Amino acid sequence: MLAAQIAAVIIFIAMFLMIVMDKIERQYVTLGCGAATIVVVFGILMRDVSAIWNTINVRQIFTVAFWYSAGSAEESTSGVNWSTIIFIAGMMVMVESMAKAGFFRWLCMLLAKVVKYKPIRLFLAFMVMSALLAMFIDSITVILFLAAVTLELAKLLKFNPVPMILSEIFCANLGGSATMCGDPPNIIIGTSLHYTFMDFLTNTGVIAGICLIFVVIYFYFVFRKEFAVDSSEPVDYSSIPTPGEAIVNRRDFAISCVIFIAAIVMLVTHAQTGLTVAFIGTVIAVVTLLVSGKSAPGLLKKVDYKTLLFFVGLFIVVGGLEETEILLAIANLIGQISQGSLILMVVIVIWISGIASAFVDNIPFAATMIPIIQSLAETQGVPLSTLAWTLAMGTDVGGSATPIGASANVVGTSVAAKNGYAIGWGRYCKASAPATVMVVAISMILIFVRYC
Repeated sequence: MLAAQIAAVIIFIAMFLMIVMDKIERQYVTLGCGAATIVVVFGILMRDVSAIWNTINVRQIFTVAFWYSAGSAEESTSGVNWSTIIFIAGMMVMVESMAKAGFFRWLCMLLAKVVKYKPIRLFLAFMVMSALLAMFIDSITVILFLAAVTLELAKLLKFNPVPMILSEIFCANLGGSATMCGDPPNIIIGTSLHYTFMDFLTNTGVIAGICLIFVVIYFYFVFRKEFAVDSSEPVDYSSIPTPGEAIVNRRDFAISCVIFIAAIVMLVTHAQTGLTVAFIGTVIAVVTLLVSGKSAPGLLKKVDYKTLLFFVGLFIVVGGLEETEILLAIANLIGQISQGSLILMVVIVIWISGIASAFVDNIPFAATMIPIIQSLAETQGVPLSTLAWTLAMGTDVGGSATPIGASANVVGTSVAAKNGYAIGWGRYCKASAPATVMVVAISMILIFVRYC
């Protein structure tokens, strides 16, 4: 077992380093390391076929509990989390359809019109909208469209878009922490530990909502002077597109709105209906493709298959650590350090999660930490839910501190750079790092008050 443990750790560290170096596309990294885990760790060193099947975990897809959980035994939480992968794929199809119909651009232009195109009002409104959208839609998609519209409005209204883009990125990451479908780490936590949409909304959602108030105030005081400077150039308001002009196809727009609302209703009520997120993701994708008609193949082509493959490889590598009991050993170490104190466990989990997520992808970190907090709950007798909410807030918020901490950060800064607004590490971290520390600290205090 010792040789298998050493090999599993080496493969995991190699995977993390290659992801951070970003020289090879990350799906190839995780799939390659996943294959090495199966062949070397499970095959050659452990000679355990059952470990391979437990990690690949395809059989869970063919169980009733995978699609309908009410009154059924819970599906396995080890190995590849197919619920996460299927749900994300379904949401990708829906979001592509909404984007194609012009939904996001329409929403941005409508909000800009409501605040009368005043830069400081836009700044505040777009922060809140970024957080709200990220509660239901992947933060990458949110930032792609918000940043594009922000740049367009900045050009028309003669203001610097960088402060708005930085604040939108941060609020998207924070908003994503509020719900189970808002951020990939939350999807993994929810499907692995069987928490519902409402479980997240009433726990991390409350924390994120309180933190959002502080974040909006913080960014307002940091950037208010940049918006207070009057431009000498006159603004031609007649050149600003109306919300109606953003709608590409009214029929598709109406249908995508109905599907989006139906998806939210199914997610909010899935604890009562017994429908799993895998079922909801499948239904969303199938209905979207059926109503899209001839556009369906185009939507399927736009699905981010690279990210889905990345998840498959990642879960296999983490499964190697789980099967060799490395994660159990780490959990026992944290338990020894904390001496059974829930407060100390919260401090350790939230700050390690936050700091690590600032520099490495928060998705593999969250996937790695889930079995650890499960073991902590079992061996130390502390509530698993408290550790789950702590992990969610740490990983989701911590990634906001640096330009590479989360995918939304990379996308937002890239869009700005392509339009002539390069955002360096200094500019980014000066604004976002203090906000990250503030939110992690506030989250920790709120967790102490409510759960400890």
